[in-house]
Amino acid sequence: MAGLSCGIVGLPNVGKSTLFNALTRKGAAAANYPFCTIDPNVGIVPVEDKRLEVLAKLSHTKNIIPAPITFVDIAGLVKGAAQGEGLGNQFLSHIRETDAIIHVVRCFENDDVIHVEGKVDPIRDIGVINLELILADLQMVDNVIKKLEKQIKGNKELLPVMAALQKAKQFLDAEKPLNRCEFTDEEKKALSAYPFLTAKKVLYACNVSESDLPTMENEFVERVRDYAKQENNPVITICAKLEEELALLSHEESLEYLQGLGLQETGLQRLVKASFRLLDLITFITTGEMETRAWTIKKGTKAPEAAGKIHSDLEKGFIRAEVITYEDFVHYGSRNGAKEAGKARSEGKDYIVKDGDVILFFHN
Repeated sequence: MAGLSCGIVGLPNVGKSTLFNALTRKGAAAANYPFCTIDPNVGIVPVEDKRLEVLAKLSHTKNIIPAPITFVDIAGLVKGAAQGEGLGNQFLSHIRETDAIIHVVRCFENDDVIHVEGKVDPIRDIGVINLELILADLQMVDNVIKKLEKQIKGNKELLPVMAALQKAKQFLDAEKPLNRCEFTDEEKKALSAYPFLTAKKVLYACNVSESDLPTMENEFVERVRDYAKQENNPVITICAKLEEELALLSHEESLEYLQGLGLQETGLQRLVKASFRLLDLITFITTGEMETRAWTIKKGTKAPEAAGKIHSDLEKGFIRAEVITYEDFVHYGSRNGAKEAGKARSEGKDYIVKDGDVILFFHN
């Protein structure tokens, strides 16, 4: 998957596929009945970054390549999904492959759009999905423990792994997601081989109706915010219907339409930015005549590892990185201008890359 990936989950008919269509302009079938999205739809979305256009002009670039983020639309989960209800198990395995979860919650009333539980109640809906994820993890942890019990007799090195799994099982048995559990660094390392669903970071996307524009606030959203605060999870409000309409317009038309509604940017841009923050991601930039490009890395990444994002040879043969801040590059108009002003720094292997660093890597 390109860049990093987020799985979009939620009950049927909460607006997931509508949101996904808008994100990717890809036209995943959205119908007013459960399970119309059978295979996970995968869409790669460029992260809008105005800095790239500015640098491209200064570098006379032929090609601009924004950082990508992958969204996977996973069919509506229902109560009993972990036991295979609906098409549960099949879909849950798709979520395991993603880096984070965007949980779409229905925060609108509409008699024309049926609700699988009969009436709109965002907290109950969140509970249904969360319990399914917990049950699926419980199933996985039980299976892994059974296997390890046989292996551990001949391999005592597996004891810390077993202890960490037992601790995870206790939390899951108490219906607690693993992302709310305190694990030591050793325990985290022991569990890193297992893609637990409830260990992933979660962003709640409250889907509101067009009548809630421009504030996108209502009593349902307030309830989700209060709930998410206890979990320490972020919340974003979005109107999937509006986003779908905007996706059919040109960039200029959509800006005009948004301004007419009193909004500054699309919900999708906010969603992409929130996903980046959720995953602790930043971008560094390379620029020259051939291309200006954003590269996605985790906060705290050192220069050689960042170079490896471009090509593994750059990491292996890393000598140094020439780093200019985006602001200095723009202020002095070019790499040479910044160098002459003494604003180009030579950084070694221990340099931690910052967001917006414009970098040229040297290697053998």
